[in-house]
Amino acid sequence: MDTINWGIIGCGNVTELKSGPAFNKIPGSSLIAVMRRNAEKAADYAQRHKVGKWYDDAHKLMSDAEINSVYIATPPGSHLSYALAAIKKGLNVYVEKPVTLNAAEAQQMADAVKQSNARLTVAHYRRGVPMFLHIKELLAKEIIGDIRTVQIRMWKTSKPDLGATVADNWRVQPHLSGGGYFHDLAPHQLDLMLYYFGEPEYYHGYSLNQSGLTPADDHVGGFILFKNKVAVNGSWCFNIAESEAIDQCTIIGTKGRITFPFFGNTVYWKNENEEQTVTFQHPQHIQQPMIEKIVKYFRNEGPNPCSIEEAVVLMKIMDAFSQHR
Repeated sequence: MDTINWGIIGCGNVTELKSGPAFNKIPGSSLIAVMRRNAEKAADYAQRHKVGKWYDDAHKLMSDAEINSVYIATPPGSHLSYALAAIKKGLNVYVEKPVTLNAAEAQQMADAVKQSNARLTVAHYRRGVPMFLHIKELLAKEIIGDIRTVQIRMWKTSKPDLGATVADNWRVQPHLSGGGYFHDLAPHQLDLMLYYFGEPEYYHGYSLNQSGLTPADDHVGGFILFKNKVAVNGSWCFNIAESEAIDQCTIIGTKGRITFPFFGNTVYWKNENEEQTVTFQHPQHIQQPMIEKIVKYFRNEGPNPCSIEEAVVLMKIMDAFSQHR
């Protein structure tokens, strides 16, 4: 493919700044059309973002002869059906996280990719963000020695400020999202653990609905042991006082520690000899570095930055953590 001609399925909040504009800012990439079930909103998005075509039906968009790749940015409940339809048409796919509602659906997607010539990448876009690449470099340089344990804490109120506000709040409707805010936010965090530490050997967890404010569980805990003997403990709670909110990952090694937020921009590390704080300015369109890698992959100019097989492993961990105690 000389040019990756994109169609967006689900041009909602995430596509306004984080991803949508980036498709027209990358060499060899062009945004041809957008789709939203609400025709008025689809037309408005196309007009504001200067996109030539819009649709209110995803299958009509996928039948557009100009389009060779689609970005699926709908709630997770429809990811599998849209991805399977796109793959059947031979379209390349970039699909938002979580990739599906559960690991079984993710495996169906992986099987479909294997049986086709289509290519698929999952939107674990922090793999392309300079701040998180910097952390990966620190680990590779063994700045804090051999890694022993990682502690993840994501504690927020029942209305966290990290997700886009929508009228139906699909994020806490398990049939649409897979679970609750854990399913919306944890894929970013857990994928970075896989990206940093490799293949997991063992994992387990639990979840419960403490507050009863929504149909979704709002408290999740989990443990991962990686094959390199790194141990990760995670705690996600979405029902605490605002004064106790925290977003922090601490990586402890034999010579020091690295601390950073998943939704912030500052990395702190110290070892036996020195300490450093680095503040980053994230890209205007935070998914743009990832989309650049995807365009190269779709054009056969680079590797897949996040495969569906990797996402299957992630979803198995998510499923294990989502078990009721």
